[in-house]
Amino acid sequence: MRLRALAWAGGGTVAVVLLAALAWGLLHPANPAEASVLGRAAPELVVQRLDGGKVTLSELRGRPLVLNFWASWCAPCQAEAEALRQASESQSPAVGFLGVNFRDSPEAARAYQERNKLPYPVGPALNGIPPAYAVVQPPATFFIDRDGVAVARFDGPLTGPLIHRYLQLAGVR
Repeated sequence: MRLRALAWAGGGTVAVVLLAALAWGLLHPANPAEASVLGRAAPELVVQRLDGGKVTLSELRGRPLVLNFWASWCAPCQAEAEALRQASESQSPAVGFLGVNFRDSPEAARAYQERNKLPYPVGPALNGIPPAYAVVQPPATFFIDRDGVAVARFDGPLTGPLIHRYLQLAGVR
């Protein structure tokens, strides 16, 4: 009888600890910075273009924008490159595109751009990627409306239909 009571008490304690951990996880998301950029003005970003010059995020305001974080070593980035190139060509000039290189060497980034021939500005962020974007690994893509507000985020490789759907959220019809 005493052993049974002890087993129930131990099992109850484990259940309480597990429920408390679940509640903590639900109330404290693993990546709170990700949520902070959505619905707000996208933080300023200065990109050193691989083909020379600089471009800022604020220069691209006034039209919807696809902000894509990529890397040459990222297989999913390579998989989505053609869809991004086609979307950029078909949506230009109504929609802007900007590619931000993520943790890459300049040589590898240039080779990636030479392979994919993305028709929009690409390059590394000059002063680093603002923490509010919470990019941990590429590909990560933000869809920003014409007022500069980040309306959606997609992690993983994009396809043409996905880009079209997310552009609708950014106000493109």
